[in-house]
Amino acid sequence: MTEFPYSSALIVGAGPGLSTSLARQLTARGVKVALAARNIDKLNELAGETGARTFATDAAQPASVAALFDDAASAIGDPEVVVYNASGRLRGPLTELDPVAVEQAIAISAYGGFLVSQQAAKRMIPHGHGAILFTGATASIKGYAQSAAFAMGKFALRGLAQSAARELGPKGIHVAHFIIDGAIRSRMRQEDPAKPDATLDPDAIAQSYIDVLLQHRSAWSQEIELRPWTESF
Repeated sequence: MTEFPYSSALIVGAGPGLSTSLARQLTARGVKVALAARNIDKLNELAGETGARTFATDAAQPASVAALFDDAASAIGDPEVVVYNASGRLRGPLTELDPVAVEQAIAISAYGGFLVSQQAAKRMIPHGHGAILFTGATASIKGYAQSAAFAMGKFALRGLAQSAARELGPKGIHVAHFIIDGAIRSRMRQEDPAKPDATLDPDAIAQSYIDVLLQHRSAWSQEIELRPWTESF
């Protein structure tokens, strides 16, 4: 196994699916993992399995995010890898969307990504080492009907990732954005035997994150797009 270049990781917006697979694969490589979410009760099983530390946080609140990084640093050291998986989903006709709910959805998807990456960068820059990974979606590049809030948030997150990659790359920090173009398989979304591979395997997605983290600095990827091979273009 190739030596892994990072020793600690913080996953923000952790839950079942991708975050679970990523936590497992990171801990298997000896990485100390911290998991952050609004509701940490759902993380008890994963924490017990992996030994990850859990922290309750509101990713859209500056004070909460700053406290998260202080607490995580006390538990596992300053995180060398930070993954932003949080997103705010809100559906409905444009004319009927609640402006307050839209504001909150965008705050979670995009503003939270800014707050988390800002705290991460403050700790990584002095070391000249680290990685910040943003999880995007189909909505990062295509806005669907009745999904305006999600599209706005994910478009903004992608812009943040591109800007951060250019600013932080020369400082030794690898920033990458992952477009997850499809539904992720989970306990709630089982694979249909009649349609094999119609959903993305979270373990396979997590492996792509690991592969990006293993890249040599001379050839860093800044964006990766993952989609089921069954999708029609």
